[in-house]
Amino acid sequence: MTSLALPATLMHDQASKCAQSFGLAIQAELNDAVSIDASALEKFDSSALAVLLQCRRDSVATGKSFVVTGQPHKLRELADLYGIGELLLSHSGSRIGA
Repeated sequence: MTSLALPATLMHDQASKCAQSFGLAIQAELNDAVSIDASALEKFDSSALAVLLQCRRDSVATGKSFVVTGQPHKLRELADLYGIGELLLSHSGSRIGA
């Protein structure tokens, strides 16, 4: 399993670089699963959701399962607020971080 960890701060300024580096890591790995650890997130905006959605797209495109662990409560609330909570599902159909 490919394991990646989100940084403590993930705002608009860092999002593009983070998504790009995670995308390269996802594509380069031969493992069939991707796990994103969000437990370090302390300061973030909706850009964190954009990074997670891009990681999900990259995982699906390469045939890998996708899961996010350690989500802060505020991140889940933000995903629901933007109406994308249902998009952040693992391939097995369970909510990310559940």
